[in-house]
Amino acid sequence: MAGRGVRPYFPCVSLLQPDLFGASVRAAPAPPEGLSYRADALTVEQERNLAETIGALPFKPFEFQGHEAHRQVVAFGWRYDYGQRAVLEAEPIPDWLDPVRAIAADLSGEPPEAFVQVLINRYDPGAGIGWHRDRPQFAKVVGVSLLEPCAMRFRRQIGEKWERTSAPLAPRSAYLLTGPARREWQHSIAPMEALRYSVTLRTFAERRKSRSS
Repeated sequence: MAGRGVRPYFPCVSLLQPDLFGASVRAAPAPPEGLSYRADALTVEQERNLAETIGALPFKPFEFQGHEAHRQVVAFGWRYDYGQRAVLEAEPIPDWLDPVRAIAADLSGEPPEAFVQVLINRYDPGAGIGWHRDRPQFAKVVGVSLLEPCAMRFRRQIGEKWERTSAPLAPRSAYLLTGPARREWQHSIAPMEALRYSVTLRTFAERRKSRSS
């Protein structure tokens, strides 16, 4: 069972939003089922210390099918190689990420050690992430936001049309993707206007053994 302070995510919008002429328009659609959220999952001091440590990491541009994205990444535990279409071992998860793994555990109901893959994203101004679903080799996904707010956009295809919604992510907050939010909906983040870090933690869909096991 997930820890206290966890709730299904609902955006802070009015049920009826007036337009420029005073008429009521349809409320924004609710975020996907399976998206949970916790505000202030980190303290201000924890965020500051994490951002300082993360800022010194050896980031590299994210590569996909021979192209380099504007965002930069560092992986720990395991990483997904798009060229080989396989999950490969990465550097061990450092101890300074233990508090973030604890947040992921409390939010998801999984033990901290179940979060065996960590991907840290650096979003410089102009960097975002396109529409995607996390790879099927992974199960639960937890994200922790640092420094700047953003909106996580969601879409899923219904027949020939796309259903769309979004959820704001505040600095120091954490979200959990399970169920339909994880399996049915794609998500993306628009290009940032200021530096933002995100720490994404994932469990495996199936247990794996490391080469050292």
